[in-house]
Amino acid sequence: MPMDSVDIEVLRSAEAWRKAGHRVTFGTIVKTWGSAPRPVGALVVVRDDGQVVGSLSGGCVEDDLIEKVRAGAVAKDRPQVITYGVTNEEATRWGLPCGGTLVVVLEPVTEKSAFGELLETIAKQQLVRRRLELDSGRVSMAPGTWQDVLEFDGKVLTTVHGPRWRLILIGAGQLTHYLAEMAHMLDYHVLVVDPRQEYADGWDLKDVQLDRGMPDDVVAAANLDGHSAVVALTHDPKLDDLALMEALKSAAFYVGAIGSKKNNARAASA
Repeated sequence: MPMDSVDIEVLRSAEAWRKAGHRVTFGTIVKTWGSAPRPVGALVVVRDDGQVVGSLSGGCVEDDLIEKVRAGAVAKDRPQVITYGVTNEEATRWGLPCGGTLVVVLEPVTEKSAFGELLETIAKQQLVRRRLELDSGRVSMAPGTWQDVLEFDGKVLTTVHGPRWRLILIGAGQLTHYLAEMAHMLDYHVLVVDPRQEYADGWDLKDVQLDRGMPDDVVAAANLDGHSAVVALTHDPKLDDLALMEALKSAAFYVGAIGSKKNNARAASA
């Protein structure tokens, strides 16, 4: 069974802890300055007893956040914005590089947070735009697009959840199985393409879709962008080469293929 990405683990933990009756606080980095150790969009969830999944700083400020959550001092009834590292004194105290600053939106996790619905949609390999109103704590969701990014204007936080990168794998052999598992764990939307019946019959990763179409047709129809990658793994030029030619016409950030030095030389001269 494929492992989940870190973000999915954070969301799953938040919902599971809420259902178990815990007070749960969910955090999202919305802005950084200087040498902030974690990027915008990084997630963390803290349980009322101090258990943590995810990270805001790789450990620099988590102790303070845990202390505040245990005391019920943050985001008790509605979302709240907190900042770490505004001054050099704070940066030194919490282990942030001098001048580094994190702005974090914290929210109490309740049934109205709709994490269950969010997880169900993500499980279908769909992107979701989640909108959180800080004044009221109201949450709404809508289908996302590949171009959506985190937005925060001080009053409304819009985040994007689900696979942010795409990987098309040509061929459904054993190597594809391993690569698909790793990519799925890293939060890629993975699509495997193989028209061969004998390989399709043996495909058993339920979280990764198998397309029986011709690889070049599938790649051409995918409208690949800079968040997309294509890797050909069949060793069969009838399947790999045409798909690679289509991929090389696209904006995909990576196009690769497995093969011997002889085959690589043949492909490079084609």
